[in-house]
Amino acid sequence: METNLMKIKERMKTIRAFILDMDGTIYLGNDLFPYTHTFLDKIKETGREYYFFTNNSSKDLQAYIEKLDKMGIHVTRQQMMVSTDVILEYLERHHKGQSAYVVGTPALLRAFENAGWELDDKDPDIVILGFDTTLTYEKLSKACTFIRHGKTYYGINPDLNCPVEGGEFIPDCGSIARLIESSTGKFPEFFGKPSHRTLEYIIRATGYRPDQIAIIGDRMYTDIAVADGSDVVSILVLSGETKKEEVPDNPVQPDIMIDHIGMLAELL
Repeated sequence: METNLMKIKERMKTIRAFILDMDGTIYLGNDLFPYTHTFLDKIKETGREYYFFTNNSSKDLQAYIEKLDKMGIHVTRQQMMVSTDVILEYLERHHKGQSAYVVGTPALLRAFENAGWELDDKDPDIVILGFDTTLTYEKLSKACTFIRHGKTYYGINPDLNCPVEGGEFIPDCGSIARLIESSTGKFPEFFGKPSHRTLEYIIRATGYRPDQIAIIGDRMYTDIAVADGSDVVSILVLSGETKKEEVPDNPVQPDIMIDHIGMLAELL
């Protein structure tokens, strides 16, 4: 793990694309960090590109584009990636023509419908678990019943908590999956960070070689772990979930650790 600023600056010379997490990295909830625009402007000034990738499957891609727009960050659809995109791509290749029971917000259900999926809450082929901020006992009960009956079961993002304003956290998709596991004994394959499917998706979407890509985020078990064992550079920021004292004992280590992306702006 590198913390020396001059060595980090040298490492950045080969990076052409930055993949940024959102909550805890560029903002908390609806509060944009004061240094975010400085960092993004520096990326553009140096002829590089930036993309956003969020594991948060409670909103659709357009909602994130609009949220960024309100913060003065204007991006194309190609620059915005959501964990939902990764699983939809996989399902299109491996489960085309099947039906799904999606545990998720109205926005997540719309994303599946817009992708051509038949949503079925009676006898689906597949159960999809997302970050459902509208979770009800009825939805939970149905999902568990389908899973016990042997339906294929996937999860979108494994995050245990979602950071919100004021330094607080709310239960995320991974926590809901643990609840379902307690009832059914089944745990899903997840498709967001740190799944290798997400890394492959990012490489295809950007068109860059792994050694030209840096992934920046605040979570060890998602943002940093997704790059583990690859040539992609992982950069941990301490502006969100992970605390500095937690890093040394973690089985996955970042390539670089900094306090926040504002520091990185000075090193490009």
